[in-house]
This record gives sequence, structure tokens and C-alpha cells, in this order.
Amino acid sequence: MRWWKTVGLAGAAGVVATGVVIVRAERRRRAYTPDQVREQLHVRFAQATSAKAAVETATSVPRDASGFRGRIRGLFRR
Repeated sequence: MRWWKTVGLAGAAGVVATGVVIVRAERRRRAYTPDQVREQLHVRFAQATSAKAAVETATSVPRDASGFRGRIRGLFRR
């Protein structure tokens, strides 16, 4: 058997193995019901909003800053 035949067979085996991995992942993904997916999305959204709120309160700038400096700070806060 020539070496390029061996390389070709190894490549074909790699393609088949990749297909198997993709099919397994797709089956696992489709095993969830729509309600389970929705619940998971709600949990992730709640975590994201609570983390954002915690960051905003930790780095908030005093609201009584007025004038030019206050406007500049307001721009950088966004």
C-alpha cells in the first residue's frame, strides 16, 4: 500500500469521525423540550441582568456632578 493511500484513508476516517461527533451533539441538542430551552434562557437572562446591575452600582458616578465635567463623565458611562 502506498503512503498516499494511507493518508487518504486517514483523512476519510477523520471526516467520518467528525460527522459522528456532529450528529451526537445535534441529538443531544434536540433532546430538550421547548419549555426546557425557554427556562434555561430565562435563567441566563436573569444572571446577565443581575451581573450588569452589580457592575453598574459598583462603578456609578455621583449624579450631582454638573457642568462640563458631568457631561463628559456621562458620555464615558454609556
